[in-house]
Amino acid sequence: MSKKASQTFPLELATKAALKAGKVALRYFRKRVSIQKKSDGSPVTKADKETEEILIATLQKGTPGCGFLGEEFGEQGSKTQRWIIDPIDGTRNFIRGIPIWALLIALEEEGEITTGVVHSPATGELWSASKRGGAFRNGKRISVSKVGSFENSIFFHSGLRKSKEGFHWEGLLRLVEKTPYQRGPGDYLGYVLVAQGQGEIYLEDGLAPWDIAANKIIVEEAGGKLTDLDGLFTIYSGSALATNGKLHEQVLKILHGRV
Repeated sequence: MSKKASQTFPLELATKAALKAGKVALRYFRKRVSIQKKSDGSPVTKADKETEEILIATLQKGTPGCGFLGEEFGEQGSKTQRWIIDPIDGTRNFIRGIPIWALLIALEEEGEITTGVVHSPATGELWSASKRGGAFRNGKRISVSKVGSFENSIFFHSGLRKSKEGFHWEGLLRLVEKTPYQRGPGDYLGYVLVAQGQGEIYLEDGLAPWDIAANKIIVEEAGGKLTDLDGLFTIYSGSALATNGKLHEQVLKILHGRV
């Protein structure tokens, strides 16, 4: 396999897996499905489990040596090179028939995210990125906005209660004072809106690695920046701040009351 082929293969495989599993998830959407509660109180459906099974089977066939870290079936195999997957990001939306949910797939190699795919079957959108390869929406390159001031920015968040429970409430209120527009799309949508230049700031708390991994490389390859709420470049601390890059350090200062 050529070097170029080896670089593009993971993205092609992740895209194939997302489209295949997305068709299955879509068959359950807006249908009556049984809902169970996980130990943390969050809902899970047959669609979540079946979608993750298909993702694992497809990815495993293409990359037999890779491990997995998934929302429904946990950690399996190698940690050095592994797929990090969320079969349905936005399960509550899925259950209520709201078309804002997506399949998230990322490849982590030696602790670095090198490939990411976000697929929204209900809207027919697919975002993808690979290391040094750019970010795309349905095959068209995307980039963050060039807005460099809070006065012209849009601030996305994942929900008021979630932000309050995440111990960043006062910082969020300070950001509200600084920005003219705030919206709460939550989940994958906040990240891709920043990545494609339709907003400048998105923050979220109470997260697992599979909530962040694919979104991280898409934001970064679109020219943006993604850290946790303390400014660390990690997907394992439970929080995320995505920006167009220009406002990132200022947002962190406001969040922590340093201005």
